[in-house]
Amino acid sequence: MKEFEQHNHDVIQVMTEDTVLKELTRSWFERSSKYEYSYHFEWMGRPIVQFPQDIIAMQEIIWRVKPDLIIETGIAHGGSLIFYSSMLELIGGNGQVLGVDIDIREHNRKGIEQHPMFKRIAMIQGSSTDENTIKQVYEFAKGRKRVLVGLDSNHTHEHVSNELQLYSPLVTKESYLVVFDTVVEDMPEDFFRDRPWGKGNNPKTAVREFLATNDRFIVDKEIENKLLITVAPDGYLRCIKD
Repeated sequence: MKEFEQHNHDVIQVMTEDTVLKELTRSWFERSSKYEYSYHFEWMGRPIVQFPQDIIAMQEIIWRVKPDLIIETGIAHGGSLIFYSSMLELIGGNGQVLGVDIDIREHNRKGIEQHPMFKRIAMIQGSSTDENTIKQVYEFAKGRKRVLVGLDSNHTHEHVSNELQLYSPLVTKESYLVVFDTVVEDMPEDFFRDRPWGKGNNPKTAVREFLATNDRFIVDKEIENKLLITVAPDGYLRCIKD
């Protein structure tokens, strides 16, 4: 296995220098996004609204970290919560998933609560940066030894910056803080005309600002380098300090 892993590591390093492949990846990502590519997939019957590549990356992280708590801001249809819960079920133990969303729509709540994987899931309705919400999150996380956090709610710079400050202290050493949709910064200028975020105002700009003053996290470049296609370039942050 060590030889196999080293070979993969070496090939990935070479692959990152392939400018033609990078350009093909960028073009494919941009083109496929016009057809809402990320909306086309489900996890155990619930829409997950993620690229398959990022789902696989999260699976690898969860299996390696074996968190006893996964926190995600942004619930939508609940597919990610179901995915995280199913991974914790495979790992065993008492791991739980906590989802936070400003608006958990009734049909989504019912779909999640009626799912076989709901037994490991708890949800909080409220803004992820609201003081009362944060109090509930910290209370839920109390005593957890391995915590993983994913940020996938409002994608403006200000909101993600606030989330990074509020949720990063919960992430434990050698676990991850994953900031989704950092790719917004890499998309064409007019791609998000109907959204409050865009170039210069998005999760990646918030991550850059956060990392400039926080030494607990580093970007795990090898994850995105092997994925090629990801919504979270520079968004896979590994915690390296207590």
